[in-house]
Amino acid sequence: MDDVSALDEPLKKTLGQPTAKVMAENLGLHTVGDLLHHYPRRYEERGRLTRLADLPLDEDVTVVAQVADARVLRFNGGRGQRLEITLTDGSGKLQLVFFGRGIHKPHKELPPGSRAMFAGKVSVFNRKLQLAHPTYVTLGRADGAGGAGDDGTEGGQDGDSAAVDAFAGRLIPIYPACKGLESWKIAKAVDAVLPRASEAVDPLPAALREGRGFATLPEALRKVHRPESKADVEDARARLKWDEAFVLQVALARRRSADGRLPAVARRPVEGALLDAFDARLPFTLTDGQRRVTGEVFTDLGTEHPMHRLLQGEVGSGKTLVALRAMLAVVDAGGQAAMLAPTEVLAQQHHRSTTEMMGDLALGGTLGAAENATKVVLLTGSMGAAARRAALLDIATGEAGIVIGTHALIEDKVQFHDLGLVVVDEQHRFGVEQRDALRAKGRQPPHLLVMTATPIPRTVAMTVFGDLETSVLDELPAGRSPIASHVVPAQDKPHFLARAWDRVREEVSAGHQAYVVCPRIGDEEDRKKEDQRKKAAAEDGEKRPALAVVEVAEKLAAGPLAGLRVEVLHGRMAPDDKDAVMRRFAAGETDVLVATTVIEVGVNVPNATAMVIMDADRFGVSQLHQLRGRVGRGSAPGLCLLVTDAPEAGPARARLAAVAATLDGFELSRIDLEQRREGDVLGQAQSGVRSSLRMLAVIEDEDVIAQAREEAVTVVADDPELTGYPELRTALDALLDADRESYLDKA
Repeated sequence: MDDVSALDEPLKKTLGQPTAKVMAENLGLHTVGDLLHHYPRRYEERGRLTRLADLPLDEDVTVVAQVADARVLRFNGGRGQRLEITLTDGSGKLQLVFFGRGIHKPHKELPPGSRAMFAGKVSVFNRKLQLAHPTYVTLGRADGAGGAGDDGTEGGQDGDSAAVDAFAGRLIPIYPACKGLESWKIAKAVDAVLPRASEAVDPLPAALREGRGFATLPEALRKVHRPESKADVEDARARLKWDEAFVLQVALARRRSADGRLPAVARRPVEGALLDAFDARLPFTLTDGQRRVTGEVFTDLGTEHPMHRLLQGEVGSGKTLVALRAMLAVVDAGGQAAMLAPTEVLAQQHHRSTTEMMGDLALGGTLGAAENATKVVLLTGSMGAAARRAALLDIATGEAGIVIGTHALIEDKVQFHDLGLVVVDEQHRFGVEQRDALRAKGRQPPHLLVMTATPIPRTVAMTVFGDLETSVLDELPAGRSPIASHVVPAQDKPHFLARAWDRVREEVSAGHQAYVVCPRIGDEEDRKKEDQRKKAAAEDGEKRPALAVVEVAEKLAAGPLAGLRVEVLHGRMAPDDKDAVMRRFAAGETDVLVATTVIEVGVNVPNATAMVIMDADRFGVSQLHQLRGRVGRGSAPGLCLLVTDAPEAGPARARLAAVAATLDGFELSRIDLEQRREGDVLGQAQSGVRSSLRMLAVIEDEDVIAQAREEAVTVVADDPELTGYPELRTALDALLDADRESYLDKA
């Protein structure tokens, strides 16, 4: 968000090549501006100690604590020695350990009663939290005595007061750090570039900034890095969050504005045609939500500008039916509709359910077709040559009104007669290039309907999908049954797991079916990889490898589920084999399907009432919710059992308990997002680029995002090209590098 000529100077010119290289490789910081926007994660008050009880395992941390005890121990018959130092803060203890020749400096500089800032990776030894050979900078004694600085090796630094001076203020900034570049080293680097903050170009329009009482950008940068009080931190954070929210929302508002000016063919429903014939055959009544959302979609389809709409909702809320009715309306209006699915299993499932629901309305071009019928074609990468040629011909001639497929739809050989609507199912599984390639196959830009079965909090929708209008289905169709969910602590209470298999047998005895889900496959290729993982796990002391489909299925068929019809399903099976397994399961010819997450979305078998998820702690919250949604789809109640070896007091069990406690996908999506980074909302997280959101949190800062969106809409409506806002234009250029600009153009 800075003027290129002012803050785009490479860090190596200011900090030197070694430090700049570490920052670039480990923190993604390349320029002076990057470093100025590398904000402190938190602040320590001098004299106030960090909570050691809250330290995360296996992470690089920076702590400020007091030395409670220090002692030298000998081992190997007195030939070796180590220094053990115990830190305390009243909430817990942390052990430091130094070996060999490296013990002398810390033994001298860290006597009991002294305070210091320590950096290192948290591990566990003899059931105690530990930092091995941490770097540190002393901050004085509890009685006020002074301390030394840091040289970045195994202890403090003699005679260099600069490191201590950097922390002499009331608040000590703690920066996101990495191995070889501790927080206090980053603080010294920030000191070197902080005077350049005065050259930062302010992206907020003056009227907006003054109206909200914000500090200027240079002032906010100084306050966030070197605050004199907590009020300084609050002022700076409020301002910097607004920068990120506002500039991003302006980018998205400009995208919406540009989309609104593109031409498209209006696809208005036709009375008495295919859609009406389909509706007349539905054995149920649409929910109020389905009617409302359908109205929103049909209104967009009837305009001469391309629809860009996100359709989201709860598992089983009927999103696919809404999409199908939109596709039928487009066919009635003379166009074609394409549905892009992420996997062959899901594409085949969509094709099967669509043709079953449409009946003879899907038999266009054949003798048994109904009046107004169209042809529904499946296209996947594994189809035989003859079937593929026939499908391509039907697509090119327009004989196929509805085309369902995987990424095979994007290939150059696929030519549509008149593509009017693109439906993207589970959009997060596709790259923007794939979606864009399919949309480019229309004579004019086709209408776009994006579906996601993962409920998305409002603020995420405003940031990740800010260029799409959003429709939400939050009402389940009548007849959907409740799903009871329970955590099964297999290691603590093995009889609970035995009871879980009894419950599966009971469901099968009652005429129903069950899923068993495992994290990995367990075939020959998977076993080779797992052998390597086992070796690494043994060396690192990690927990056992994840359970595998093939192995679990064999044990179940020979043990607790003996006599039942058990089959397996995973992504490396041949497409025809996968389809055959799903057909047998859907037909009730299989009692228990042991599968990977290939069944996560789209699979609809109403007779399946039970699901056992093995190693449930290895799945994310939203993924567990999606898996659970495969049961309870009929009139009988559903049961989902979350099997885990995770300790009762750990975060994994808390996550599973949250899933078991609610069926509200929107609430679970908030929990899921709070437990992990949002990633780069402009799509760069997949390629490893660090997030463009450094201060803004899309869950916590809902009000900021909503207000920024309103302001952005006003600014763009008044001046779409931002000719009157050169500073904001500069900020957009910095945010929208070539890759991100491309993302917004295609998203």
